[in-house]
Amino acid sequence: MKTRLTALLVDDERLARAELRRMLAAHPEIEVAGEAGDVAEAEAAIARLSPDVVFLDIRMPGASGFDLVEKVPAGTRVVFVTAYSEYALRAFEANALDYLMKPVPPERLAAAVRKLLDGAPAASAPGRPLHLDDPLIVPSGTHYRVVRVRQIVCLRAARDSSEAVTADGRTTLVGRSLKEWEELLPPRHFLRVHRSTIVNVEHVERIEPWFKAGFRVRLRGLPEPVEVSRRHAALLRERLV
Repeated sequence: MKTRLTALLVDDERLARAELRRMLAAHPEIEVAGEAGDVAEAEAAIARLSPDVVFLDIRMPGASGFDLVEKVPAGTRVVFVTAYSEYALRAFEANALDYLMKPVPPERLAAAVRKLLDGAPAASAPGRPLHLDDPLIVPSGTHYRVVRVRQIVCLRAARDSSEAVTADGRTTLVGRSLKEWEELLPPRHFLRVHRSTIVNVEHVERIEPWFKAGFRVRLRGLPEPVEVSRRHAALLRERLV
């Protein structure tokens, strides 16, 4: 990653752009190359300046910040800067690097700058190892909701996707296979107990014998037990000790 990045500020409020420019002056690694007051101006500025990052408002007259995201080159990062928290889920689904709430605290801006300089992946980018308190963006009807990794009780295979069952009893279809989940989830807390199921060991209540010397596991919040293959039963017991 380059040690000095160019930035474009996109906000329909001139004073908001001025304030963000002032705050970024404390970070010499970021050079403000230009400003834009709407999406049309921003498109032209991106084509002219090829900035490394776009600090982008969401609600603007005419087209919104989300309309611009679809036209931002793949190599350009996006940091949303907005007064509206309700767009956070959609922002991360759009692969934004960060989501800053106005008025932006200096420490949050500093954290976003560190992410930019470190070349950190976008908040919703797949392939990054997950931690228990990491947020996941999952579909929920016509919207999205945030689920912390620790809230996942189990994951069940569903063709090329999977079903995530969370502690609130909700089941959500997620476009990741169990194999992908195994590579992402913290292995100390999540264990594949069957070819079709991964469980969060923090939600295990007990293991019980079942048909033909097999086993089942009872999970908190799940009405039905989950089958455990014999070769995984010993691993699960070890994990629960």
